[in-house]
Amino acid sequence: MGKKLTQLLLFRDFAQDAVLKAYDEAENSNDKKKWHIFFEELISKGESLGLSGRLFPAYIVYLLAGGNNMAADNIQRGGHAGKSVGKLLEMDMEAIYPVLLKEIKKSENIDEILNNYEPACESAFEAYKELRCTLECIDSAAGAAQCLLNHYKKFGSGELARYRAFCWHNNTGLMGIEYFEKIRMSDLVGYEKQKKMLRSNTQVFLENRPANNILLAGARGTGKSSGVKALANEFYKKNLRLVQITRDQIKVMPEIMKKLRCLAGYKFIIFLDDLSFNEGETEYKYLKSVIEGGVSAMPQNVLLYATSNRRHLIKETWRDREDTQEELYRNDSVNESISLSDRFGLIINYDAPSQDEYLSIIDSYLKKAGVELEKKELRLEGLRWEMTHSGRSGRIARQFVNWYLGQKNKDDD
Repeated sequence: MGKKLTQLLLFRDFAQDAVLKAYDEAENSNDKKKWHIFFEELISKGESLGLSGRLFPAYIVYLLAGGNNMAADNIQRGGHAGKSVGKLLEMDMEAIYPVLLKEIKKSENIDEILNNYEPACESAFEAYKELRCTLECIDSAAGAAQCLLNHYKKFGSGELARYRAFCWHNNTGLMGIEYFEKIRMSDLVGYEKQKKMLRSNTQVFLENRPANNILLAGARGTGKSSGVKALANEFYKKNLRLVQITRDQIKVMPEIMKKLRCLAGYKFIIFLDDLSFNEGETEYKYLKSVIEGGVSAMPQNVLLYATSNRRHLIKETWRDREDTQEELYRNDSVNESISLSDRFGLIINYDAPSQDEYLSIIDSYLKKAGVELEKKELRLEGLRWEMTHSGRSGRIARQFVNWYLGQKNKDDD
């Protein structure tokens, strides 16, 4: 009799799993009641997780994909599992791998259903779906163990495997964002130079080459925030994660950095959206220290990306540049006001689109929706919308398209 699934060395959570406990008890017994309990637990999990096909192997793969084992934890902390843990993983896979090949043949009434299961809603867990496809091509326990190691290097473990973006909760730390926007760089029309700079800096960061913190500054509604969010979707499989924090959390950034430093198997972008400071506010001094100048250096696996409508981040008035201001050393005041933006090695400027660029953005969005307007109508409707709103921007263009498509569908009905 082989090793029970609840008695593995690295997969500690398996011992407490209700489905696996029920399976181990049923497998070592001829008691039909125990098999019935196992079926109940398995079907319940299959529906709640959205698993399909051979239901029991699918459930095992789902557990494996989530990590939560010593091999995945080691990779998460330092980028590799370790030689001994790798060997232990192979030993555990000797027990797990045969189960991945099994079909349930215990009850004539439901065998066919459990081996060809169709849930009400399919799982959206991307790491699980990819691991399942990969394991289907593996023909040994040793191969499955290596497959898992590669998987954890690509996706990570626990919540970091499940989510692309996180927020910071002051009591519990990193919290996954369940409904993160699935925007891609290809969805953003125009600003090709800016998108290229953003991608290039992020790419070299992921390749462990020198990279800069970035300030995306300029006109509102030009896609600055969307560009940063798109990075988390583009590079999710390269272990990039986004951590959005609020301005009020700048003071706890040393604590955030300490947490992220311990997750060296990942790369993190800390994202500060719509960042600016009014005269008299001092939170920017904490941010200056975190980026550069503090006693503790920024972790090598962390960059800071911020968006702002202000190039210098701190509100500045003409009085700050007048010789009549009260401060004795005027240049010191000016230097202080721009010292924060200088901490960002790369500043990407976003100007408001020209009229032709604005209309081109509208045209591109409409064509993606299968609608093509005559140039005259496009110009007339697009400019009319602009005049009744707050100028030209990608956001205003997107709002026009939403309105136009909504009205078109309404008229079609």
